[in-house]
Amino acid sequence: MDNLEISDMTISDFEIISPILSSDYDDFWSPETLKSELTNENSHYIVAKLNKKIVGFAGIWKSVDDIHITNIVVKKSCRKNGIGTLLLQKLIELTKEFKFTELTLEVNANNKIARELYLKARF
Repeated sequence: MDNLEISDMTISDFEIISPILSSDYDDFWSPETLKSELTNENSHYIVAKLNKKIVGFAGIWKSVDDIHITNIVVKKSCRKNGIGTLLLQKLIELTKEFKFTELTLEVNANNKIARELYLKARF
C-alpha cells in the first residue's frame, strides 16, 4: 500500500464521505453524528487515502483515564488489504502521542472481521 496516506480527518473529508456513508460503509453512524464528532474536542478522527481517495477512517474519544476506539471503518470495496490494520496502528500511535497509557474498545460479537483485527493486535 505504497500510495496509502493516513491523516487527520477534515470537514472537507467529511463532505466527501457523507453522501456515501450508508452505501459504501456498513452500519455506520449518521452523517450528522460523524460531523458532531469532528467538532467534539474530546474526539479525534483520521482518514486513510489511497491514491488521494478516502478508503477508510477511524476515531477515538479521549476521556480522563483512557482513549476509547469509537470505530474503524473501511470502504466495502477496499477491505482485506490491511487498511483497517494500518488505521488501528495509527490510533495506537495517537494514544502514545496524547500521553495516554490505556486504549479500550467495544466490538459487536457478530463482527468477525473486527474481532479478528483486534485479536491480531492483542486486544
